[in-house]
Amino acid sequence: MRRARDRLATRPVTAEIRGRTIGYGVNVPWMPLGLTGYLFATPGALLLGGDRRLRTLGAVLTAGALACSALWRPEFASTWCAFAAVASLLVLGWVRRPRGAPPVT
Repeated sequence: MRRARDRLATRPVTAEIRGRTIGYGVNVPWMPLGLTGYLFATPGALLLGGDRRLRTLGAVLTAGALACSALWRPEFASTWCAFAAVASLLVLGWVRRPRGAPPVT
């Protein structure tokens, strides 16, 4: 796994415009395994959290990852980043909650 990480850090990343999205490419072996690990660590960890809000965010991000993979597989990185940015509005809503409001559990 260390070699894959080193390659990711030292190899060039290619980017090309594909219609209205950008496709990224990195010549790293076992990339599906790396992507699976990344998705388990990001929305997967939220789904396993104890807080209802974190599980909700994990569910939204998982749905977004599945949609991006199914609809825009070659441009997954570009569309996933856009979806994650929009999903972060959930976090903004929670942070901006009035101070006196009771916590949601």
